[in-house]
Amino acid sequence: MTAPSVNSRTAAGGEALAAFRKAPADAVVALDFDGTLAPIVEDPTEARAHPGAAPALARLAPLVGAVVIVTGRPAALAVEYGGFADVPGLQVLGQYGLERWADGELTVPEPPPGVAEARAKLPAMLEAAGAPEGVHIEDKQHALAVHTRRCAEPQVALDRLRGLVEALAERTGLHVEPGRYVLELRPPGIDKGLALRDFLASRTPSAVLYAGDDLGDLAAYAAVDALRAEGVPGLKICSGSTEVTALAEQADVVVDGPAGVVVLLEELAAAVS
Repeated sequence: MTAPSVNSRTAAGGEALAAFRKAPADAVVALDFDGTLAPIVEDPTEARAHPGAAPALARLAPLVGAVVIVTGRPAALAVEYGGFADVPGLQVLGQYGLERWADGELTVPEPPPGVAEARAKLPAMLEAAGAPEGVHIEDKQHALAVHTRRCAEPQVALDRLRGLVEALAERTGLHVEPGRYVLELRPPGIDKGLALRDFLASRTPSAVLYAGDDLGDLAAYAAVDALRAEGVPGLKICSGSTEVTALAEQADVVVDGPAGVVVLLEELAAAVS
C-alpha cells in the first residue's frame, strides 16, 4: 500500500492522511456539493457535478467506512445533479442534515413555519426594496436563498440586500447564512458541522476527511478541529477559488476547485486499493 500523493501542509493533516492510509475501512470521507463536487454556476438549477466525481466516489466508497455528502441543497437534488444514485453506500445529508438519502431511501421532515412565512413575504420585500436586476430566489423547501451572482455588481447587490434579509430572518425566527454571492434564510440550530457530528455519533472513525469551498463549510471545519481535540485525526480540504479565501486559510490541503477534488479522491482511492 502506498501513501496518498496528496500532501498536507500541516502536521495535523499529515497525521490524518497517515491514519487514513493505515485504516481506510474505518475512515469517513465527507464532502460539500456546490463548489466542491460541482462547479459554481449562475443558475443553481443548472449545477452538475464534475464528470469525474461520481466515478471517483464509486471507486473510493467500497474502500472506506463511509462517504457522505453534506449540503444545503435538498438531498434528492444533490443525488440527481451529481449522478450519484449508483455510488455504493453513499449517503447524502441534505438541508444541513435535516434530510437524509441512503440506499435510495429519502427521509424528509416537515419544514418549520418560519420558512413558509419568509417564502410568502420575501419576493414582495425584494421588489419593494428595488432589488437590482439579476437577483433571484432559490426555494430549497426548508430554506430560501437570495442569489446575486447574475447581477452586474453581485457583491454590491449582496451588501445592499443583507440588512433586508436579516430583518426578515429576525421576524420569522430564521438564520441568515452568507455564501458566494448568496444569503440563505434557514432554520436556526443546523449547520454542516452539526450534521457531520450527528453522522459520526454512532461511529468510531479512524480518520475524518472533509472537503468544502464556502463559508458554510467553516462549521464543518470547526467540527473537524473538535474531533482532533478528542483524538480523532482529521483533514480539512479546501476546493479553492478566488471568491472565498477563508477556508484556504484554515485548510490542511488546498486543491484547484472541483477538478482538484476529483483528482484528490482518485489519489486516495489509489492509495488504499
